Amino acid sequence: MATVMIMDHPLIKHKISLLRDERTGTRDFRILVEEIAMLMGYEALRDLPTEPVTVKSPITVSQQPMLTGKKLAVVPILRAGLGMVNGILSLVPSAKVGHIGLARDEVTHEPHAYYCKLPENIDERLVVLPDPMLATGGSAIQAVDFIKAKGCQNIKFMCVIAAPEGLKALQTAHPDIDIYVGCLDDHLNEDAYIVPGLGDAGDRIFGTK
Repeated sequence: MATVMIMDHPLIKHKISLLRDERTGTRDFRILVEEIAMLMGYEALRDLPTEPVTVKSPITVSQQPMLTGKKLAVVPILRAGLGMVNGILSLVPSAKVGHIGLARDEVTHEPHAYYCKLPENIDERLVVLPDPMLATGGSAIQAVDFIKAKGCQNIKFMCVIAAPEGLKALQTAHPDIDIYVGCLDDHLNEDAYIVPGLGDAGDRIFGTK
């Protein structure tokens, strides 16, 4: 059964509130997104398998749990998803990183792919797919389509904020993937922006307009 987790940790709530503030500048916004991704990653990676290994401490030799070496890939949806990568890599530095580039048509609000580069053996990996915003769900659905087309079935999608419409669309299109949401917002407005939202995450992370 796929997991859908809406985060309730006070640190995540606090940092998302700071993200929403229009006075939060590029530097602080970028740091907050990275910190939130790390906190969310702690939960999303809770089920990573471990195996006992022999460890010699200053006191004695014992069997202790370590990750089994399961292959992990972080595949951000460009460009805003890049802001979450380092937070996840701080937890699992050995993870491979791919990229999926999707741009939203400002008239139709539909995503259009312009780049896709995935790590080798993607079909054998657990893929964490980060994107700060889950609005209509179109970009997330298409990104999961790309990854599944390469044979990968073990996927976890992670976003900072989501609209109910986008969450429902992603669950409907891909009911088999785990979804982790920092905060579920109220709705989408007529321009398909999340309300109350935090503006354009990519522009705020990279200081563009």
